Amino acid sequence: MVRILAFFSFFTHAPAVEPLPAERIQAAAAYSAAHGGHALLIKQNSKILHESYTNGHTKREPHRIYSGTKAFWCLTAFAAEKDGLFKLDDRVAETITEWQGDKRRSEITIRQLLDFSSGMEPLFGLHENSYNDRTASALKASLVGTTGKSFIYGPAALQVYHELLARKLREKNQSPTRYLERKVLGPLGLGSQRYLPDQHGSPLLAAGFMQTARQWSELGAWLLKNEDILTSLKTSDANRAFGFGFWNNHAAESKSAREVDVESLLDKKWHEQSWRNACLCRSAPADLIACIGSYGQRIYIVPSQKLVIVRLAKDSKPNDAEMLRLLFAPSQR
Repeated sequence: MVRILAFFSFFTHAPAVEPLPAERIQAAAAYSAAHGGHALLIKQNSKILHESYTNGHTKREPHRIYSGTKAFWCLTAFAAEKDGLFKLDDRVAETITEWQGDKRRSEITIRQLLDFSSGMEPLFGLHENSYNDRTASALKASLVGTTGKSFIYGPAALQVYHELLARKLREKNQSPTRYLERKVLGPLGLGSQRYLPDQHGSPLLAAGFMQTARQWSELGAWLLKNEDILTSLKTSDANRAFGFGFWNNHAAESKSAREVDVESLLDKKWHEQSWRNACLCRSAPADLIACIGSYGQRIYIVPSQKLVIVRLAKDSKPNDAEMLRLLFAPSQR
């Protein structure tokens, strides 16, 4: 049975906090810039404490956020559950009926698609812009891991989720993209995004969005105002540091915590990855969550400090532990 962890219980009704010291912010900004950062935005208590851009980049310039896209699509699942379209622990085969004759596929739940514990192969080729039919390929993806126990990060599971959502919305004459815009992007003050559709019109759920630092920060600001969603970002035994498009720092409070470089670890084959006791930074608050996009795209959210940090870059990534230590280590001594 999948064990679910909720790690925001101590956040309830947190009082206003003191702003991060300017010297820590400047140290983090210098580190980000020295490691290829184009933008750094820090908001606390709904106010901008710092905003900087390097090498001619501006606040109006959108950047690819790569896997940061996943979180937006995952949030549609909470809206869909609230709307009565499905429950997260429903079996996918109840809707994707062609899976019903397959003993292993018939056991997969919607939740397992969204926390990447379904056991499905990643199918990284689905990232290609010119892909013919992502849905058909994803529905036939091999099960290479153990459902509920293997963490396999890749686009296939999300494309199956897109097809499930499409079938649920069909009778309402809606599309998943339109649902995303109404239920998630609209409340964030965001409009239509870069969807990278395949030849059949299915968007790529694993990547594609382009946003400015201020635009992406709205995701963090919205989450800080919606505690019910924060407490719903639960994890599985397959990887307790990840759930619904967000990485967490929960293990930082453990003596056995291991700081991991998420991007580097994901570069390994799924069965060579180890997420046991994984955290982003032992010195950072344990309630920190993050969206991690390739090549250094980051949004860090710290509910207990009402803090949102966005970093944008190109082809260059920071070491999360080192950058976060610059912001938080002094207060942890």
